[in-house]
Amino acid sequence: MAPENGVRTVGHGADAGTVAAVMIWRDGVVRGVRASWDGAVELDVEIVGDGAEPPLAGGTRVRALAYVDLVGEPVAGDRVTLSAAALARGLGTGGYAMVVALPDRLPADPPAGPGHLVKARYTPLQTMVLGVDEQESEHHETLREADDLGGMPVVVADLHSAVPAVLAGLRTVDPSLRVAYVMTDGGALPAWFSRTVAGLRAEGWLAGSVTVGQAFGGDLEAVTLHTGLLAARLVLGADVAVVAQGPGNLGTGTRWGFSGTACGEAINAAATLGGAPVASLRVSGADPRERHLGVSHHSLTAYGRVALTPADVVVPRFDAGSDLERAVPAGLAERVREQAAGLTAPAGIHRLVEISTDGLAEALAASPVRLSTMGRGLEQDPAAFLAAAVAGVHAGRLATA
Repeated sequence: MAPENGVRTVGHGADAGTVAAVMIWRDGVVRGVRASWDGAVELDVEIVGDGAEPPLAGGTRVRALAYVDLVGEPVAGDRVTLSAAALARGLGTGGYAMVVALPDRLPADPPAGPGHLVKARYTPLQTMVLGVDEQESEHHETLREADDLGGMPVVVADLHSAVPAVLAGLRTVDPSLRVAYVMTDGGALPAWFSRTVAGLRAEGWLAGSVTVGQAFGGDLEAVTLHTGLLAARLVLGADVAVVAQGPGNLGTGTRWGFSGTACGEAINAAATLGGAPVASLRVSGADPRERHLGVSHHSLTAYGRVALTPADVVVPRFDAGSDLERAVPAGLAERVREQAAGLTAPAGIHRLVEISTDGLAEALAASPVRLSTMGRGLEQDPAAFLAAAVAGVHAGRLATA
């Protein structure tokens, strides 16, 4: 099927109209660099081409993102090939045009080196990395028979936005604890997409990151969550690991159709490897959707149905009386406690742990990176960040006990 006006539709199955993968292509010219952080450059790009239709017609200026390790480093005046379907459809986290190539200035071949793990496999931008667990790695022997996390606390969270809040809580216990972020592949695949990880790493809040599954771009690469957790402990020397997907979770409004089901599998992995799984609840006092108000159905399903081993489910106790806690809607604390109770005995298998939010308003305000979840900041939805922070407090206490 030939592309028309920059759009190519590829159908699958007997009826090509029933299931289709849509790519929207555009040519553009870089007009300027907006920002950059580890592994990524944000660009101002002008769409070019007479055949391009709205909302991405010729002459339109768009934000575009380039991963420099994949496509090279664009500069003003470069021609770029863009993938723009997410931008055209108005997706939130995916609201960039993505740079696929600099067709007039392809990067040089990388120097020969070890590594044969292919991630984002069989996509046009599949990338080969050195896995911490593969035979060519200097850490292969360390991990070859490794099977024990030695009781390391593993905090599991649904949304990427929970990561800095978990760390803020943990640091109120002991800021010297080494923390590794283990990024799963339910959201963004490149860790470079996350300004949060770059900022936390720069400020010393993270000792390092491990990208697992199809995700890539971390300080270490691993094939599975299991080897990722072991690498966090045995290679990075982490006292605590935080497991969460990259930015851009996927949900469909159905009971099972969301990427956060992986939280339950992460609880299983941590327990299987002799870690101390800590379940961070996805909580909101501002989400207009009933299924996400209080404890999100994502947490209730992942921890209540997918997780098959016990974990500490951490519930915030809003009792410190700060301005931030007074902004938590009336009745939300009781709703969260009642919902979480369904995950613990006798109905469930988990242990309920209530932690005061005392001191966490100040800790969250000191975050070196912007706090934002589903487009809402700390003041708009304080319960979301306080709920994540208490999980960090509990993990810190376990690590220092």
